[in-house]
Amino acid sequence: MKKQLVLFAFATFLAIGSISAQGGGGQRMTAEERTTLAMDKMSPLNLEADAKAKTQVIIGDFYKAQQKAMEEMRASGAMDRDAMMATRKKLADERDAKLQGVLTADQLKKWKEEIEPSLRPQRQGGQ
Repeated sequence: MKKQLVLFAFATFLAIGSISAQGGGGQRMTAEERTTLAMDKMSPLNLEADAKAKTQVIIGDFYKAQQKAMEEMRASGAMDRDAMMATRKKLADERDAKLQGVLTADQLKKWKEEIEPSLRPQRQGGQ
């Protein structure tokens, strides 16, 4: 009986640990949190203070506009995936056009090839 109780406690511990490791909360990051994350990932670009401030505003505005568009779509009840993808593409193109005025060609290339893809939400397997 004692072995069964210990085994049950161990199995419960493992089950709870795996749920929390999968990020069971499901909370979405705010625009400010996403901006902070993006700026942290941009540290290898070695931006000067002025460029960093401008970039932070551009990235922040992008995430706020993206969040607003998603909230409006949810409120309307019409969750059109194609329309949302088109809106995100338009916002990303506007963001990148603004970044061209702030970043050097090498920094912009690194942004497009390494940093921006790492900021996209990753789908978790098996869900």
